[in-house]
Amino acid sequence: MEKALSIGMFTLGMVGTNCYFVYKPDAECNTEDCKHVIFFDPADQGKKIYEKLSENGFVIDLILLTHGHFDHIGGVEELKSLSGAKVYCYEKEQAMCKDAYLNLSNDYNMHLKITPDGLYKDGDTISAAGMSCRLIATPGHTSGSCCYYFEEGGILISGDTLFEESVGRTDFPTGSTSEIVRSIKEKLFVLPDETVVYPGHGEITTIEHEKMYNPFVI
Repeated sequence: MEKALSIGMFTLGMVGTNCYFVYKPDAECNTEDCKHVIFFDPADQGKKIYEKLSENGFVIDLILLTHGHFDHIGGVEELKSLSGAKVYCYEKEQAMCKDAYLNLSNDYNMHLKITPDGLYKDGDTISAAGMSCRLIATPGHTSGSCCYYFEEGGILISGDTLFEESVGRTDFPTGSTSEIVRSIKEKLFVLPDETVVYPGHGEITTIEHEKMYNPFVI
C-alpha cells in the first residue's frame, strides 16, 4: 500500500534543528511540476534548502513555523526570498518572531526579526501543495508554540513541544512547564497511537511510544 504522504528532512544550525518538508509521493503525483511541498521551520541556510529542493524538482508552496525561536527561523528570510513562498505561524507567536530578545537570537549576536505574512488560529485547517493539515496550539515551550497534524498521512510536526521521551525546555521567555504538560496530554495524546511524531530536535517517535515511555508526561 502506498504512503498517503512523504516527508523529507534537513538538520541544520548550531543546535541541530530538524527542518521538514511534506509532499505527495510519486504514486500520487506523476509529473515533475507537481512535486510541491510545505516546508517547516527553516532553521538556517535558506539558500542551501532552496537549492537542494530545486535540484530534486521540488517547489515550496508554503513555509510554516512551529514557533519563533532563532534556531527555527534563521533561514526564513532567504528561503522566502528565493522560493516566493509565504510564511505563516500561529497567531500567538508573531511577537516572538519579531523580537530578537524573546526569540533568543540576541544571545548569539544574530538579532533575527521576521514578520510572518499571515497568521493561523488554533484548529485552523491549512491547505497547500495538494494537502491539508491542522494547526494544534500547544503552549509551553513558548506561549505560541504549535504543532501541525496531517491526518491523511498520520504525521505530526511537533516542533519543540514533544521529543522522543522528552519535552521542550520551558525556562525561556514565555515558557511554562505546566502548560507544556497540559498541551501534550490534552492536545497530542488524543491523536491516534500510530501517529508518527517528527520533532524539532532528535529522533522521530510515535504518540503510542510517548504515552508509554515519556517520563515528563506519564
